[in-house]
Amino acid sequence: METHKLQPLNLPLNHNEPRIMHVDLNSCFATCTQQAFPSLRGKPLVIAAYTSPNGCVVAPSIEAKQYGIKTGMTVRDARLLYPKVIVRSPDPQLYRDIHIKFKKIFMDYSPDVTPKSIDEAIIDFTDSHVLFKKGLVEIGYEIKRRMRAEIGEWISCNIGISTNRFWAKTAAGLHKPDGLDVITSKNVRDIYEKLSLIDLCGINVRYQARLNAYGIFTPIQFLDADLQKLKKQVFRSIVGYYWYLRLRGWEIDAVDFKRRSYGQSYALGKKTDNPEALAQLLMKLTEKMGRRLRHAGYTARGIHVAIVYTDWTFWHKGKVFDTEMFTTQELYKKALLVFNKQPERKVVAKLAVSCFDLSLNKSMQEGLFDNDAVERSRRVSEACDTINDKWGEYVITPALMMGMDKLILDRIAFGGVKDLQEIYAM
Repeated sequence: METHKLQPLNLPLNHNEPRIMHVDLNSCFATCTQQAFPSLRGKPLVIAAYTSPNGCVVAPSIEAKQYGIKTGMTVRDARLLYPKVIVRSPDPQLYRDIHIKFKKIFMDYSPDVTPKSIDEAIIDFTDSHVLFKKGLVEIGYEIKRRMRAEIGEWISCNIGISTNRFWAKTAAGLHKPDGLDVITSKNVRDIYEKLSLIDLCGINVRYQARLNAYGIFTPIQFLDADLQKLKKQVFRSIVGYYWYLRLRGWEIDAVDFKRRSYGQSYALGKKTDNPEALAQLLMKLTEKMGRRLRHAGYTARGIHVAIVYTDWTFWHKGKVFDTEMFTTQELYKKALLVFNKQPERKVVAKLAVSCFDLSLNKSMQEGLFDNDAVERSRRVSEACDTINDKWGEYVITPALMMGMDKLILDRIAFGGVKDLQEIYAM
């Protein structure tokens, strides 16, 4: 009976006053680079994972987009579209610094700020008293002005305002770059008329095909679709109900998932099957993973290792251990144990390690044969992390990692929301 009440067959559009703001930095990586280097402003620029011809473009500047250059292209293809395009490698520390600055601006207006990625954030004004003095549109324009004044004059953003996260994100994408739009129950049908299914955040080609198979070809048809049709035919799950709510402006996406694991991966520039070289790589990845684990105040009992070989075959294995791991050495010993379970040694193209089955550090249980030496090693590990945090990564490193400081590059993961939480506390 209760479930039926939560799923009305004719749910109206959400007529409430907008309280959600979605902020999206324009061409974030490229724009941040242009802000830091004025000589690059106004010029077609791409940030690529690698600057070699086969490197993948991760962020074209606004100027580069005008030549048809898009995210996901190779540097070679970008240069075919515009031979003089400027190519730069990522600068993760610059992006993190700007992210922290714009989040601080947002916190001046509401305590409820949720980063969605390094260049996106949701501001919920439901419990914010600032709305008694200003409307969200005025606040939006004020945020734009403050970002230019306090972060940099080249920094621009798109802002969407609405009653739920989905409508707000849709609004933020309507007029790029530097737009500000509001979606409410009064104009949503007009906006849906101008969009395609694939324009809706969360609808990929596979979902589009599934909707098409049931006679839904436009967002308006999607909006008008019957709840039971979406649940029992199109999506065949509760996902259909979520879309029914989402399309009508009701919140369904404000969910904070708990961290379940920490991991690091690396695509080898120089492929190898050398056990010593791979052991060094595994140690470097484990050290990066371990620092993040300790910084968040967790221990782990599980280790997972995954390998992609040059022949495109794949192997992975996870194992849960009896004792909790905290230091890099503890994590590395178990990771190496799992790594050595490979049934066949082949040339490695990509290596990844992760730890799971997390517990808060305060609940850490010592093994049957643990002693004071274990506790001392964990205190030493925390002290090394503190030194590295203050003076720079890998100032103090395990001996096995000597000379490897430039081997594994720092990267920003797209949608790496959990990793953003780690930099706020630094």
